[in-house]
Amino acid sequence: MENIAKSLHPLERKVLPALKESLVLGDIIKNTGLKEVEVVRALQWLSNKGVIKLDSSFNEIINLGGNGLIYREKGLPERQILKILSGKQKKVSEIGLSKDEIGVSIGVLKKKSAIQTEKKYEELVLSITDQGKNLLKKESLEELFLKSLPKNIKELKPEEKFAFEELKKRKDIIKVDAKKVWNISLTDQGKKLLNFKLQENLVESLSQEMLRTGSWKNKEFRKYDIKINVPKINGGRRHFVNQAMQFAKKSWIEMGFKEMTGPIVNTSFWNFDALFTAQNHPVRDMQDTFFIKDPGKGKLPEKMLVDNIRAVHENGWNLGSKGWKYQWDEEEAKKNVLRTHTTVLSAKILAKLKKSDWPAKYFAVGRCFRNETLDWCHLFEFNQTEGIVVDPNANFKHLLGYLKNFFKKMGYPHARFRPAFFPYTSHSLEIEVLHPVHKKWIELGGAGIFRPEVVKPLLGEDVPVLAWGPGFDRIYMEYYKITDIRDLYKNNLKQMKELKLWLR
Repeated sequence: MENIAKSLHPLERKVLPALKESLVLGDIIKNTGLKEVEVVRALQWLSNKGVIKLDSSFNEIINLGGNGLIYREKGLPERQILKILSGKQKKVSEIGLSKDEIGVSIGVLKKKSAIQTEKKYEELVLSITDQGKNLLKKESLEELFLKSLPKNIKELKPEEKFAFEELKKRKDIIKVDAKKVWNISLTDQGKKLLNFKLQENLVESLSQEMLRTGSWKNKEFRKYDIKINVPKINGGRRHFVNQAMQFAKKSWIEMGFKEMTGPIVNTSFWNFDALFTAQNHPVRDMQDTFFIKDPGKGKLPEKMLVDNIRAVHENGWNLGSKGWKYQWDEEEAKKNVLRTHTTVLSAKILAKLKKSDWPAKYFAVGRCFRNETLDWCHLFEFNQTEGIVVDPNANFKHLLGYLKNFFKKMGYPHARFRPAFFPYTSHSLEIEVLHPVHKKWIELGGAGIFRPEVVKPLLGEDVPVLAWGPGFDRIYMEYYKITDIRDLYKNNLKQMKELKLWLR
């Protein structure tokens, strides 16, 4: 008891004696003269010390809205209309209320058989009935309810519930506010502490003057409470998506790769044609791809490269391929698009490389765009990690090795591969990794060796080019335990503060 008593903050020392009188927050505030925030803080500290038990709940309190404040004084609009009609008929235009008030009131009064309506000279005329005159003599349930507010929604009587349901349909007459209620109870330790004599002369802090004069030697200081709740401080950090992307870049660089970057807007030539995607392929329709309106078209590269790509599409060029057997359209290739994959960067790099640059290894981690319907597993923009290896000695086993090594660094030590088909690679494969917690195989993307129809027009020679481009978002979603892909970019500050750091 003595240790607890000597660790009490001045606010706790003021609040503790007040608990003898009442355990109701309002009474404690009144008896101590403290502000509500000071009392609540002291109660939380006392709870940490095991002196009291403290929990909170919310009560829904019905209060008057803006119109409710007016109607409580003047009466509801329907009563005001009955007073105006008392003894005589009135045109709607002669009633000095707003259009909304008149419309609602006529409905209410007709429902209660309090008025009669008829049309005269193209205008609605109102008259009061005997029932209406009787209603004028007493207050309605709704009016009585307004005068009784504020009220706890849980404590409403049946007739009050009826009035509440009727009034909440109307504009700004009532409103429901959630009020936090603190429930306080003393523990056995707290009951003992109430009877413990608190020391009055404890010093709160050590001053420079005390140190200079040595007067601190004759004083007793309040004990520090090292278990007390303190405000949580969130340090600055990168967005969790950027953390994962930076780690992926670091992983590729450690494996000897260079980063390739480029604009997100590209011509269809680089995004599709250079990758041996036919101009009549469904992926090039507007329902799959975002085309740019202004500028609608871009420039094509040098004529020789364009002619080579044209020949590959039309007849297979000199590769022993049949191509796609159609007339290639240069204007179609000029159309600007938001890149649908980072593979467009691989195509551009291949076109720049010289034979003296071989062997070469490049990677990219970047954003791509597809015309997708937004749902829990699809975004119209997503991240992809791209890679190519240009090496005359490279083979399919090397491809598998690079992929296994990368996914191991990303937290997936077990990877497996199965055959697949992609238009610009052969052989092609799908990558699956074993989830380390759920022990299930999940698909993460595709890879393969670029076809001669892609490599030779761009590079000048048909040499092995290992290539991959799995979606990146699914890789790190598992780490952060995010199940809805839309949560990646909703910029929820609470989520960003609470998500763990990327530590692999």
